[in-house]
Amino acid sequence: MSLSLIRTTAIAASLIFLAAPAFADDKVLRWGSAGDVQSIDPDTINETLTNSVNNMVYDALVDVSRDSKITPALATSWTRVNDTTWRVKIRSGVLFHDGTPLTAEDVVFSVDRAQDPTSAIGQFGKALGHAVKIDDTTVEFHQDHPDPLFVWHMNTIMVMSKAWCIAHHVEHPTNYKEKQESYASQHENGSGPFILESREPGVKTVYNINPKWWGHPSGNVTKVILTPISNTSTRLAALISGDINFVNDPAPQDIARVSTNKDILTTKTLEQRVLFIGMDQNRDQLLYSNVKGKNPFKDVRVREALYRAIDADLIAKKIMGGEAQPTGCMTMGQSDCLDPALHAHPPPDVAKAKELLAAAGYPDGFEVKLNCPNNRYVADAEMCQALVGMFARIGVKVDLEAEPKTLFFPKVYSQNASMFMYGWGGSTPDAAILLDPLAHSYDPASSLGLNNDGRFSDKELDRLIETANRTMDENVRRVFIIQALDRMASQYYYLPLLRPEINWLSAKNVKPVITPGNLVNPQWFTIN
Repeated sequence: MSLSLIRTTAIAASLIFLAAPAFADDKVLRWGSAGDVQSIDPDTINETLTNSVNNMVYDALVDVSRDSKITPALATSWTRVNDTTWRVKIRSGVLFHDGTPLTAEDVVFSVDRAQDPTSAIGQFGKALGHAVKIDDTTVEFHQDHPDPLFVWHMNTIMVMSKAWCIAHHVEHPTNYKEKQESYASQHENGSGPFILESREPGVKTVYNINPKWWGHPSGNVTKVILTPISNTSTRLAALISGDINFVNDPAPQDIARVSTNKDILTTKTLEQRVLFIGMDQNRDQLLYSNVKGKNPFKDVRVREALYRAIDADLIAKKIMGGEAQPTGCMTMGQSDCLDPALHAHPPPDVAKAKELLAAAGYPDGFEVKLNCPNNRYVADAEMCQALVGMFARIGVKVDLEAEPKTLFFPKVYSQNASMFMYGWGGSTPDAAILLDPLAHSYDPASSLGLNNDGRFSDKELDRLIETANRTMDENVRRVFIIQALDRMASQYYYLPLLRPEINWLSAKNVKPVITPGNLVNPQWFTIN
């Protein structure tokens, strides 16, 4: 796909703003983003923008504070009864948006729903163990083994009303892979700080402040209007003109363009996210390649060759405008990489890459399709276009298919891609949050490896990950995590690229609160 197609101007988005009415209430957060929420069913897809918006409506048992610490939310306390049992007290007086009270039964139901085979957060839900109601305000979690990240896993489960789900026949998550729709993917009933007013997928989603929220907003936003605007120039123009007052994903070139604009505020931090390339390492023959009868990505020499063809420094400087840090480590935060040897992405070595390809039986390279989103990560399609040129230097001809995330993610989740760009982030930089879903062999029973969409399997890597997951001594656990990261790196199961900077742009009267997890929390925002 050419960059001219990737950058096609979104005329429809422009027309939205030409007719936009003036807002009488200046406490309205008018949020423009490159893409839209994928589903408002909180268990359907694990994606940052979608999680941000769903977190406005649904509360979790615990929250993550501005300084990335766990704080009470629907759970007021949690006690480790023994090595495999946790007792959690549920907050009293909490109301769902339809006026019904929260009970322990809703928590048990929500954990069970998150553990459903169609859930996108199954590996985190199952990590909590078996939830049992003790009384209306107490839930016990019984686990198969000790879990050092139990409290962090509580943050991933958004609590739904059991009665509401039963009444609307949405006891199970909406199946995103099958492009299913349901009542829960079009309506919401949480206990969180904002209430859904209206939803027009691809056009506009509107939320109002919940006056009966149990919490206390630190900001003063009373309404949120999320408008997807795919074209970067249109999005920036809308911000400058005042049609929107907040952008969470500006293009790198736009950061420089507004640097001297006194009416635009830039807020930034390093994101807890790693961007990387994944490959189908399961099929005996790739779906989208000219290689017949075998799969080149099953050969570690081919994977290493591709890695050595990548100039991550060039991508960070030229494509990302310096707003990224190249890395050779498959963790979300540099501080948690643990092995200093993996911090830096090595410089490209075309000669070595060609030598590896020849040794693997591909002296002239081969052809393969690369699937990328064009509205999920900042400059995602442009980065993929740069990779096409880098891989071409070693004889690997890439057919780039860059498309909206609504089309991209179902393909990847269904293992319908031979090579793909991916990213992984979260509120905690702990390596297990990435290793569990991405590096473990796929196990339907535990949902470990749920997002291992290349479907590689390494029993030794599995052992290291599982041992780390059961080790409560942090020093001992660290040893196993380092070994797991080193093994994953030495086998080139993924090709890490960089960690991006988060840059938010807003009107000067909008004061956002940014965290490394890159979740937008409008209840923290202040509009003067």
